[in-house]
Amino acid sequence: MAAQAQTIEVPTDAELLQAQADLWRHSLYYLSSMGLRCAVELEIPTAIHRLGGAASLPDLMSALSLPSVKMPFLRRVMCVLVTSGVFAADNDSGSEAIYRLTPLSRILVHGVVADEHHSQKYFVIGVTSPHYTEAAMGLAGWFKKDHEPPVPSPFEDIFGVPLCDDRTPLLDKELDDVVTQGLAAHDNLGIATVMRECHDLFKGLDSLTDCGGGDGTTARAIIKAYPHIKCTVLDLPKVVDKAPADGLVTYVAGDLFHSVPSSQAVMLKLVLHFWSDEDCVKILAQCKKAIPSREEGGKIIIIEIVVGPSLGPIMFEAQLLMDMLMMVNSKGRQRDENDWSKLFTRAGFTDYKIVKKLGARCVIEVYP
Repeated sequence: MAAQAQTIEVPTDAELLQAQADLWRHSLYYLSSMGLRCAVELEIPTAIHRLGGAASLPDLMSALSLPSVKMPFLRRVMCVLVTSGVFAADNDSGSEAIYRLTPLSRILVHGVVADEHHSQKYFVIGVTSPHYTEAAMGLAGWFKKDHEPPVPSPFEDIFGVPLCDDRTPLLDKELDDVVTQGLAAHDNLGIATVMRECHDLFKGLDSLTDCGGGDGTTARAIIKAYPHIKCTVLDLPKVVDKAPADGLVTYVAGDLFHSVPSSQAVMLKLVLHFWSDEDCVKILAQCKKAIPSREEGGKIIIIEIVVGPSLGPIMFEAQLLMDMLMMVNSKGRQRDENDWSKLFTRAGFTDYKIVKKLGARCVIEVYP
């Protein structure tokens, strides 16, 4: 065993002061997350939207029916959220700040029905919930346990059931409902962008199966743009039972580990990151059985994060945090291009192409 070092490199004064500030930031970032959760629970983004897109603090206090004694405290929370980019503020010297929505807070406006708007309220409520945070706080203890494979996630280790499982409602029905709503909104966000930016993705297709397609929101968006495509949604019975019977989408209750409805293309949108490599190979193998040859137009369309620093430090950090989210709460993970390539080869596919990078995610075509 190496002898313990008796000395340590001492930072310069400037480095020490910067390190202290960085320590505060990293240790206290959870308060920024809790401030965001507070704003979402109070529905501050929705209130600003209903006030015409701009609101002073007194306007918000009145609209939210908050006690006037809390106004100085709300000002402090709003200051943090403005600094972190959740809201914008016009603040002339000596006058009351006017708060405005940013692109981030616009996707948190709730209760508005509009094309391409999918409120992310329940995504925020879910990932900042006591169950999620308790699982994350147990990381050190989880690392010290010598689990037998397959290794449970910290969430499953603490609570005894996996997240997004048939047993999750037995743990907490409200948590299960919030996570289900949050995932649906999260998965549907940006599908219109995919349609606009990837013009050839659906060109030439006559049929498509959306695996884990939920209530068919994505499938209906595809049909709206390409009315000739026959869209089928495969999802669990409990999801399909609640799907709208609009006559546009065919719903199939089932399990993508066992069978995928045949079609020219199969889409896996934000599905595979929740599963281990071994499970992903099984899913991809079922998808491969469902499509024709490449010459006949057969392909798998995957929309997922491809981890890498090429998009800059903010996007890269977001991708890595999403990987931590998967590590803490599931057996899945986010993957880099090399990881994806190995999965496709193991599942028997011959080629793939990253069609386009859209923010932190990528659109990938995989060919049999």
